[in-house]
Amino acid sequence: MSKGFRYIYGPVPSWRVGSSLGVDLLSQREKICSFDCIYCQLGTTDIYTTERRVYVPEDLILKEIEMLPKDLHIDYITLSGRGEPTLAKNLGSTIRALKAIRREGIAVITNSTLINIWDVQEELSHADFVIAKLDACSEESLMAVNKPTSGIRFDAIVQGLKDFRTHFMGKLALQVMFIKENQHCAQEIGDMAREINPQEIQINTPLRPCGVDPLMAEELSKLKDFFAGLNTITVYESHKKDVKPISEADTLKRRGKI
Repeated sequence: MSKGFRYIYGPVPSWRVGSSLGVDLLSQREKICSFDCIYCQLGTTDIYTTERRVYVPEDLILKEIEMLPKDLHIDYITLSGRGEPTLAKNLGSTIRALKAIRREGIAVITNSTLINIWDVQEELSHADFVIAKLDACSEESLMAVNKPTSGIRFDAIVQGLKDFRTHFMGKLALQVMFIKENQHCAQEIGDMAREINPQEIQINTPLRPCGVDPLMAEELSKLKDFFAGLNTITVYESHKKDVKPISEADTLKRRGKI
């Protein structure tokens, strides 16, 4: 495969968006994030921050996008990568630039830590699909599961999600990663999800190699009951497409598993 790809990876078979081409606006090596989640398949956070800045200029991203094979099928271009994509100050301009040259939908997978900031909401509003994390039901469970950097508050995350939902014209999904450490939060997260009112709830558990064990299918199915009345999908019930990445090494570096 081509050695020219440094910031894009995949496509990967995503249970949430189909055939997904990843775009990493942060780094080739370090994990740059505002969380250090105990279940992260990328390991511990190298650069722990909430500072927004330009890490990778969008012209480098666009140059690689233009190098893609003409017959490559993609359902979504997904901004994710080795850390939290909203830390990239050029997130919005990159989304707009991608939309100018590609027809696929643009998705962003975010940990929601900066979603209470108006500039971040405005930039995310250019995406077609935003998948936002909510793994906790309190400040205590946020610290236990997501291990945020200083300055991040649980109430601000929840309020930011509610505010964003009121004006976002695309599809908003709430992703909940359940492990034994936050199983007890299911009812409260379900109640908060109804207040946020996303178009979709994605109930997940870590099936990629990481430091904690996943919940079994039966356990996840029981937790789904706490989200009754909402449009809910779970990782065990999903179907993945047969997709071959352009570079397996770069994909594994950013996903932990293909």
